[in-house]
Amino acid sequence: MTETTPGRLLRVAVPNKGALSQSASEILRESGYRQRSDSKELALSDPENGVEFFYLRPRDIALYVGEGTLDVGITGRDLLLDSGAQAQETLALGFGRSRFHFAGPAGRYTDLADLAGKRIATSYVGIVQRFLDEHGIEATVLRLDGAVETSIQLGVADVIADVVETGSTLRAAGLATFGEVILRSEALMITRLGEPPAGLEVFRRRIEGVLVARSYVMMDYDIRTEQVSDAVALTPGIESPTVSPLHREGWVAVRAMVPREGSQRLMDQLYDLGARGILLTDVHACRL
Repeated sequence: MTETTPGRLLRVAVPNKGALSQSASEILRESGYRQRSDSKELALSDPENGVEFFYLRPRDIALYVGEGTLDVGITGRDLLLDSGAQAQETLALGFGRSRFHFAGPAGRYTDLADLAGKRIATSYVGIVQRFLDEHGIEATVLRLDGAVETSIQLGVADVIADVVETGSTLRAAGLATFGEVILRSEALMITRLGEPPAGLEVFRRRIEGVLVARSYVMMDYDIRTEQVSDAVALTPGIESPTVSPLHREGWVAVRAMVPREGSQRLMDQLYDLGARGILLTDVHACRL
């Protein structure tokens, strides 16, 4: 057992299926934790890293964490808010992003005020009802599980509220979004309200290390000493770049972490400045 988990293992809930499942397991593996090899496994113990994983329905995870049965969970912001559980967002994980919109027959609705008195079908009653209450709109919210697009065609509802990605499913059903975005969701690490559980700090630090590693690359290049100041201004690194003298007189080697996005343009700028031997390498994990 690790020194960070005296007494017992940190109990972590992971989605057992759905859009978040694979990405959640991948980020945990990259963080150095064991993950199941069989989708039928319901639990997996990793005592060397002080953690025990439980694979649950994504919609149930916030409830287990909120009740204190489990210490940490990975789930969507949408599912957390819809559950009403006594749990809180601890860390945004950067995957599983989605937007929630109202949608109705194309051309029929244009504004939130059009929702007054209408029947709204959704799988996320808690989120939609809270949104309507905040905007002072009185409407009937109907819970439907699964695809809700056909509810209008069948006469069950006037409007739907659902996740919108490309919008192709809505267009195929003759529907169009309207009004403002109800919610922007993504995968989260969640914990119970109150005192953080023992072992959470190391678990969170590992996950954060992977998130940073995914967003940054390591850049190495050689440059003349008189151009170092200009080059370092372009590549300041996290704390400060490493600058080392080269055997070649008047040249130094520079190493710095730089954002992955825009790194190719940065290479062009450095080359124009006189840098040579410019290399980019992936960062697999880090602690900052």
